[in-house]
Amino acid sequence: MQTSSKILDTAVEQLSSLPGIGKRSALRLALNLLQRNELEIHDFANSIINLKLNLLNCEECGNISDNSTCKICANPGRDSEILCVIEYIRDIIAVESTGVFKGKYHVLGGVISPMDGIGPNDLNIDPLIQKAQNQKIKEVVFALSPTMEGDTTNFYLYKKLKPYPILITTLSRGVTVGAELHYADELSLGRSITQRQKYSSE
Repeated sequence: MQTSSKILDTAVEQLSSLPGIGKRSALRLALNLLQRNELEIHDFANSIINLKLNLLNCEECGNISDNSTCKICANPGRDSEILCVIEYIRDIIAVESTGVFKGKYHVLGGVISPMDGIGPNDLNIDPLIQKAQNQKIKEVVFALSPTMEGDTTNFYLYKKLKPYPILITTLSRGVTVGAELHYADELSLGRSITQRQKYSSE
């Protein structure tokens, strides 16, 4: 899809590179931006630049943060003895939207997937084991997507954590098998967290 302006075409090309944005949607967005005043465009562009250059990862859990420690880890009201293990930052957002989990998180950065060339060493696993060794953690909740890769990762983590006196639980199967966690509706995900079960490797 080309227009009479190379500048507009370039903007459309960049916008369509975003997930879920086709060329027609990108063109609508670009034309909408054209209708905004310079100050609005300046603020819009700066927010994107600021997102990339200044957003940090929490040193404790890996969540996104404006500071070295995210608001969740810094909150004294959260239960530091319960740790929820998730794949990606977007899964923290999904779990937090339920309002039922009051512990803290650990972001793995993915799941074990040999087909994609992702092994245990490619994930944020060692810091999790160190937390189990050095901190007073009474429960680790596996909240990975209920896929084959998620189950494989759960089993690997279970073997690594088994030597420690920690209760290991997993979400109840209220979340559809094969679906990614962040696509689950809040009610089902909240119920799965509340009704979590002791993890079984069998």
